[in-house]
Amino acid sequence: MVDLESEVPPLPPRYRFRDLLLGDQGWQNDDRVQVEFYMNENTFKERLKLFFIKNQRSSLRIRLFNFSLKLLSCLLYIIRVLLENPSQGNEWSHIFWVNRSLPLWGLQVSVALISLFETILLGYLSYKGNIWEQILRIPFILEIINAVPFIISIFWPSLRNLFVPVFLNCWLAKHALENMINDLHRAIQRTQSAMFNQVLILISTLLCLIFTCICGIQHLERIGKKLNLFDSLYFCIVTFSTVGFGDVTPETWSSKLFVVAMICVALVVLPIQFEQLAYLWMERQKSGGNYSRHRAQTEKHVVLCVSSLKIDLLMDFLNEFYAHPRLQDYYVVILCPTEMDVQVRRVLQIPMWSQRVIYLQGSALKDQDLLRAKMDDAEACFILSSRCEVDRTSSDHQTILRAWAVKDFAPNCPLYVQILKPENKFHIKFADHVVCEEEFKYAMLALNCICPATSTLITLLVHTSRGQEGQQSPEQWQKMYGRCSGNEVYHIVLEESTFFAEYEGKSFTYASFHAHKKFGVCLIGVRREDNKNILLNPGPRCIMNATDICFYINITKEENSAFKNQDQQKKSNVSRSFYHGPSRLPVHSIIASMGTVAIDLQDTSCRSTSGPTLSLPTEGSKEIRRPSIAPVLEVADTSSIQTCDLLSDQSEDETTPDEEISSNLEYAKGYPPYSPYIGSSPTFCHLLHEKVPFCCLRLDKSCQHNYYEDAKAYGFKNKLIIVAAETAGNGLYNFIVPLRAYYRPKKELNPIVLLLDNPLDDLLRCGVTFAANMVVVDKESTMSAEEDYMADAKTIVNVQTLFRLFSSLSIITELTHPANMRFMQFRAKDCYSLALSKLEKKEREKGSNLAFMFRLPFAAGRVFSISMLDTLLYQSFVKDYMISITRLLLGLDTTPGSGFLCSMKITEDDLWIRTYARLYQKLCSSTGDVPIGIYRTESQKLTTSESQISISVEEWEDTKDCKEQGHHRSNHRNSTSSDQSDHPLLRRKSMQWARRLSRKGPKHSGKTAEKITQQRLNLYRRSERQELAELVNNRMKHLGLSTAGYDEMNDHQSTLSYILINPSPDTRLELNDVVYLIRPDPLAYLPNNEPSRKNSICNTTGQDSREETQL
Repeated sequence: MVDLESEVPPLPPRYRFRDLLLGDQGWQNDDRVQVEFYMNENTFKERLKLFFIKNQRSSLRIRLFNFSLKLLSCLLYIIRVLLENPSQGNEWSHIFWVNRSLPLWGLQVSVALISLFETILLGYLSYKGNIWEQILRIPFILEIINAVPFIISIFWPSLRNLFVPVFLNCWLAKHALENMINDLHRAIQRTQSAMFNQVLILISTLLCLIFTCICGIQHLERIGKKLNLFDSLYFCIVTFSTVGFGDVTPETWSSKLFVVAMICVALVVLPIQFEQLAYLWMERQKSGGNYSRHRAQTEKHVVLCVSSLKIDLLMDFLNEFYAHPRLQDYYVVILCPTEMDVQVRRVLQIPMWSQRVIYLQGSALKDQDLLRAKMDDAEACFILSSRCEVDRTSSDHQTILRAWAVKDFAPNCPLYVQILKPENKFHIKFADHVVCEEEFKYAMLALNCICPATSTLITLLVHTSRGQEGQQSPEQWQKMYGRCSGNEVYHIVLEESTFFAEYEGKSFTYASFHAHKKFGVCLIGVRREDNKNILLNPGPRCIMNATDICFYINITKEENSAFKNQDQQKKSNVSRSFYHGPSRLPVHSIIASMGTVAIDLQDTSCRSTSGPTLSLPTEGSKEIRRPSIAPVLEVADTSSIQTCDLLSDQSEDETTPDEEISSNLEYAKGYPPYSPYIGSSPTFCHLLHEKVPFCCLRLDKSCQHNYYEDAKAYGFKNKLIIVAAETAGNGLYNFIVPLRAYYRPKKELNPIVLLLDNPLDDLLRCGVTFAANMVVVDKESTMSAEEDYMADAKTIVNVQTLFRLFSSLSIITELTHPANMRFMQFRAKDCYSLALSKLEKKEREKGSNLAFMFRLPFAAGRVFSISMLDTLLYQSFVKDYMISITRLLLGLDTTPGSGFLCSMKITEDDLWIRTYARLYQKLCSSTGDVPIGIYRTESQKLTTSESQISISVEEWEDTKDCKEQGHHRSNHRNSTSSDQSDHPLLRRKSMQWARRLSRKGPKHSGKTAEKITQQRLNLYRRSERQELAELVNNRMKHLGLSTAGYDEMNDHQSTLSYILINPSPDTRLELNDVVYLIRPDPLAYLPNNEPSRKNSICNTTGQDSREETQL
């Protein structure tokens, strides 16, 4: 330590004042060198250049001062002309000499000195080695002409009255103005549009031309008519406007020559300026210009960011956005990097949109373009992905960058983002609302397999409609379907509601049933004040509070409704007729007009729990059913609540102890151990105890664990669900999980087969002949077709092939463009389809957003387009809860205590309930389920194309007799000999043609001729359907597959299906109706101690028989 201290030098003494002045003398003996940087900027010339040129703010002040000097010199010239007395005579001396007072001369000399000094100084600072380049510049020459004579007059007093063309300083003022504008833009760090600069240059050029002409004519006419400045102004305006009255004309040849010169200059300069202005105007029309800052501060606007704007996307957004009354005053600013499409330009020129929609060509990644769109003042920013790209991941990457750029530029602007791939969703978790296309797509495809037409139900709920579609149609189903399609989801605080305020302190199911009974609204969920989560049908245990937010389905929201009580009803109809006897319910009429709904209410006072009940009809009674419908209790008795299917047999879930043990060993309930992507919601579902080897997942190849090579060999107890996709993406996780959810009984789980390619052999091997549903996902590789609408061509043709080969197969398809849905199950000569096409065109002409809703495949839930869910993102701007409710309905999110969407089918044993209102009561009082709609299937007599008619000459009479005997049956059209009785003329001609054909032909002897004739007749008599059936049968036999399943397939083309969302209470139930239910969470009713399976969840999560279904 001592050695170390000795090596450390002592601290230097405190500096004295001499040291501060002379510096530290110790540096002289030090080897270190002090280096000063940027010494080149310390010279006198560089300092002047920094002040006059480089520094933006000081340079701007110099330009402004120079501009003021030039304007002052022009003003002094005008004062000199006005103060001068016109002299008599026509001598040329009047051109060269003027009368100038001494004070005026002094001011002009001072301005000239300052201007010349500034010009020389700026020329010196900007000198770059070529002196002639500085001298021969036009501004320098004009400065010399206007300043040097005044300076010479200082030393030569006789030249003080020499005429100097000071009015030419207006051109120097124009030049200074241009430089000043450029420096202004640099100083305030703001780029003004080139259009503004060009307009300013054009105006200043025109003013300079007029001012120069005025002053020149006035001065040259001093020896002529002695014109004053006003007369010269009048002459210039009349001349430049090509009017030419002729009352004021120049007399001297010099003034005439000057006018000719000025006209030539104007003909050269002005067209150039106008051409540049027109070019900039056209470019401005392409780029869209800017959104006004003043408008952004006084008006509200939203920004739509897209990579490419198509007319369908634009119209969907505008129609849905402006469908809400409170958004009528909003502006829509579209920010797109591509040039405006011709169709888009044509639409935006319509007065309805031209006043509210502004198109800007620019990129969201540039702060300059975001500033043009005034993103920091926007109410919201919608960022949409391009689903027509070949590489959808690349499209998502662009969307993510746009979202990041907007969040960086305007952190307080709400973001509404659409993403395609679920694995990219976690990058934009900061966004306020996110819709992942593949998540919703696969979830809807999955629910379509267990709840028919779920895609149509969700699509209708997220579209804005008044329920006026199809009301002019002659068919009753179109009227009912169109009227019920106007139902949407709304919200209101319970204490502020007329619908639900009286149910404070009562159970949720009581409030839901009585609100539907009294007002015709369907209460589906609540949100507590202290909880952000929405609960769909929390069940009868949920007690309604005054601060609860109620979510309900209705034609319009309560704020736009008027209520009228009809007191003139007879007391007999009011007292006990609502649920007594076989009479129909009184109709709750709903009149929708201009966004206001008037609901005629009956005096439906709540009846006591001990009031009269409905007795079951004697002939339809069964021992397992209750004799009446129990009332819905205000506060439910949880001990009597059954969380099981309403009309199912409880004994179905009972299994023997051995089966129960084996079932428990094979299946378990829990959360999936692995998540395919970040951000997926964990879902409680059915799992296997052990992971299946990968080799066993190949259905068409055997392995060491099993020797099966087709679906039939596996012996599945339930029908298959086949998914035909191009790739096995992460989105399939959202298809599998809803089909394996914990609330689905194990005995109802369907095997899932993933088909990555769909040739006929693979279709037959995977069990298409006995499949419950075939799901066809749109091919991503074909989405980037040259023609936009051709993106679905491959999918449509493939589905049409499946439709022809397997006519009874339930095919569910997803398309890119909604307009292509008309090609699903296409029949060229089907008159009914043509009638629906005309109806669709009429609805579109009326401005309907749901013109495609009457297409039979869409109404039946066989096809949908994911682009229809774009409106879900648009609606979330007004209804911020719509995405959450939709995710809960589809099973994408699971909230503890929230219900789930399921369905039940009305059988013959259930028709005693008769009406939808009675069914509502039955469900609420027994299982706590809340019905939200009906999926109805009706028989429809469709026109059959000629290629589908089979003619049988020998069996014609037998066929006719069979059809007469089965005239009163409701059966579907047979694919081989159906609908022949509907075409007697065609049958008679076909029989004559067949007999004539049998008479012709060569005369063969013996059995050979008869055999050839019979084969020819059989060949001609075969229909297209028979040919396809024979093709499939032969192929199945070649593959060694049984044809039993295919031979039993029937043609179901003679039926039509549609959805009734929240139908009126008096709607009659029909056989085979499927009722959509929101069932309470079964786990919410489990007591603390774990009960037996048979008593806890009943049919919903009851016992499952042993099966080989795998997740």
